[in-house]
Amino acid sequence: MALSLHSVNAQELEENFKNTVDSLINHAPKTYHEIHTAIGNYSSDTIKMSYLAKTAAVQNYKDGQVYALNHIGQRLRFLSHFNQALEKHTKALEIAKTTSNIELEILSLNMLGILYRRIDAITAALDHTYQALDIAEKVENPNFAIKSAISTSLNNIGQIYRVLGQYDLAIEQFKKAMEFEEALDNRLGLASNYQNIGECLEAQGKLKTALENYNIALEYNKELKNKRGRILCENGIAHIYVHDKKVNEAILILDEALIQATDLGEPGPISSVHLTLGWALTDLEKFEEAEKHLFKGLELAKKYNLLHTRAEAYSYLSDLSIAKGDYEKALKYFKTSLDVESQIRNNKNVRYVYSSIIKKDNEARVTTINQQLRKNNTRLLVSGIAIALLAGIFYILYRQYQLKNDKKLLTLEQSMLRSQMNPHFLFNSLNSIKLYIINNEQKNAVHYLNKFSKLVRKILESSSMREIPLAEELETVELYMNIENIRFSNEIDFKINIDKNIDPHTIRIPSLILQPFLENALWHGLSPKLGEKRIELNITKKVKDFIDISIIDNGIGRAAAERIKQNKVLKRKSVGIEITKERLANFSKDYLNSFDVEIVDLYDSNDNASGTQVILHIPTA
Repeated sequence: MALSLHSVNAQELEENFKNTVDSLINHAPKTYHEIHTAIGNYSSDTIKMSYLAKTAAVQNYKDGQVYALNHIGQRLRFLSHFNQALEKHTKALEIAKTTSNIELEILSLNMLGILYRRIDAITAALDHTYQALDIAEKVENPNFAIKSAISTSLNNIGQIYRVLGQYDLAIEQFKKAMEFEEALDNRLGLASNYQNIGECLEAQGKLKTALENYNIALEYNKELKNKRGRILCENGIAHIYVHDKKVNEAILILDEALIQATDLGEPGPISSVHLTLGWALTDLEKFEEAEKHLFKGLELAKKYNLLHTRAEAYSYLSDLSIAKGDYEKALKYFKTSLDVESQIRNNKNVRYVYSSIIKKDNEARVTTINQQLRKNNTRLLVSGIAIALLAGIFYILYRQYQLKNDKKLLTLEQSMLRSQMNPHFLFNSLNSIKLYIINNEQKNAVHYLNKFSKLVRKILESSSMREIPLAEELETVELYMNIENIRFSNEIDFKINIDKNIDPHTIRIPSLILQPFLENALWHGLSPKLGEKRIELNITKKVKDFIDISIIDNGIGRAAAERIKQNKVLKRKSVGIEITKERLANFSKDYLNSFDVEIVDLYDSNDNASGTQVILHIPTA
């Protein structure tokens, strides 16, 4: 009986909805507010909105069709079905452009801007949002919907700045948006902006003020019964509690938030709550449980391509590995986190954002100047001259900056060449070859003389190039070690090992960067050592967009080498490694990632020094 009653109610509901759609299409209201008043109660139901979109299309009621498509897209975005959402919003924008309904065109542009930001397509997000803002700001006597659209645009621009780590700029946009929301008495918009400001303040370490903003947002969301907003605010508050070491209080909030998020069914909030729970449990040293939550959060972030959440997951897994004492895994997760984060916060996106800010600022100035033109032509002339002077000054400063960098690069390259063509090395190498001649070992003399001339030629050729293939660098290194080995009576066992998945001909690195590290290994590590002498050069690729070049010697170790150095009467300061680090820093400027040099002291099972390992982490993208 109960089942039969339920079916009847559902049938009545369907009939009521169809009647509502028919009435809406007959009246054909133009404004968003009128459409939303009539049908807004069903706007989160994708099935009902699909019915509205199809019926409106058949009846040629384009405004209703655009409304429905945008709300379907919004719901799909919440569920992280981004490709389907993009299809709906794009179609909505195409239809909106064929009508004279500016409100719905702005709505479609804003929806696309938010969607692109959610998938971290920063340039597309900014383009669509600024386009929406430009159209909205040109409307004379804007109504509620237009003002609300301006606030949405400002909020999304703030969100973009927040994702890129530009927190002060983000807060500025959120506060501008809040002015509109307060004037409109839009409590949902106020809740969103307070929460966003809380996230920015938390990222800046201003935890007390962040908590205040989260709590204000939470009160609004409770009042509005906005489950999604409440989950996000509670997750933010739990973040602050973990920072403040109130971990048990955080977990109480998060356990309830996870139930609510799972019930809501949106991957983004579910993933975020799992990660915060994992972080909190790490702090309590409940490692197994923490790992379970972190991997669940990461799995969702990967599945739905939530880049920012993925980066956060790897960062928390790195913290977990440190807490467990697994530093190798911690480093791996940390590098992966940086790698994912760099896809969002890359130089291209940051440059594009700043160029957009400057463009927007210039447009505002031009508008102001045009207004003043009507009042005073002289002011325009003065402003024009001032702008021209400023442009000239900025150009001169920029050129000076470029010249300074070019000069620094040239100095580094000259220093590098001097360190490679060290007079002591040249003299000693020729001396060693001379001994072969004196001892009538003609074959050896010719053999090594050929190698020596080839090495000098390669050093001179490489020094004129900023980058060379890794294969060429390895060839130079092998020649260098062959020459140096003469002075060690060929006792040094030198090996180069390259991973199968690495093609040394396609990877480019700064020229002549390995020799200073090998020289250090030879003369500080192996020279004072008795017995077996080994150097291994290993090239591996453990993390995407990086190669690792590892130089391992079985010498006396850095501590013993330093003691010997201190006892020497003549102390020569080695600058080759410092020059190489500066050159690597210059080289990395053209890549999304930066280089790193790691020096590890090696010990045997009895805790005695057994050599040194130098690892160069060099970006390839």
